[in-house]
Amino acid sequence: MRLAHYENGLVMPFVNANGIRLSYQRSGSGVPVLFIMGSSASGRVWTTHQTPALNRAGYETVTFDNRGIAPTDAPAGDYSLAELVADTRGLIERLDLGPCHVVGTSLGSMIAQELALGTPELVRSAVLIASRGRSDAFRRAQIASEKALLESGLRLPAKYEAVKTVQEMLSPVTLNDEAAVTTWLELFELTGVGNGGTGQASAVERLGDRRAALRDITVPCRAIAFTDDLICPPHLVAEVADAIPDCDLVEIADCGHLGYLERPDEVNSALIEFLNKY
Repeated sequence: MRLAHYENGLVMPFVNANGIRLSYQRSGSGVPVLFIMGSSASGRVWTTHQTPALNRAGYETVTFDNRGIAPTDAPAGDYSLAELVADTRGLIERLDLGPCHVVGTSLGSMIAQELALGTPELVRSAVLIASRGRSDAFRRAQIASEKALLESGLRLPAKYEAVKTVQEMLSPVTLNDEAAVTTWLELFELTGVGNGGTGQASAVERLGDRRAALRDITVPCRAIAFTDDLICPPHLVAEVADAIPDCDLVEIADCGHLGYLERPDEVNSALIEFLNKY
């Protein structure tokens, strides 16, 4: 059964999948493209730049909130990557989307990898943005420190969190643009980015090394890297592209981990050009 939630006057439908309620949005018409967001962020982030561009290009788009992100259910405890994959698979099946194009970023791209590997019949193609198949020493330290902060229950001041997020997520090109960085700082301070999605932290922490498994992916894939990404740097994205047979790699300059927001035109062009092939 599908239910609905009202937020800011908008109807937010739900679907029951894998034992929880997932909030989702659909727009446009055509071959469906499912967008999977990274950790601690709402699926609505995709609607700023990506879904309008794909709707204009003739695609239906579906975005959703992963478990732990309101108004989707947020069960207590840590979440595994397998649970997040099962949620997404359930959404595809309940909405009868498959086989659909799948676009994921960061944690969302890792979910997309596992979908392509485990249920290729549901995946028409996959675009893996800011992805990785393993965590190196520094990225493991990043994850552990973020999880420790979340588990401590401490809430950093919004101004501090905004500066920290801008430094980690954006390019030096943006940081050195006074008008641009001022806008980003105000946005992050207002939205409180970085204080949600506690249960999702363990999904990446337990990733392990998936490079050998990725060699068995058979659906068409494209990996997109951002030159100044500190979370999923280009060399880790390149490892994913190297592991997946016939996966091509696009590198976009002058943007960090949120490159789909910093350089949306370039990202959208890379998405549409690839999806049009399949």
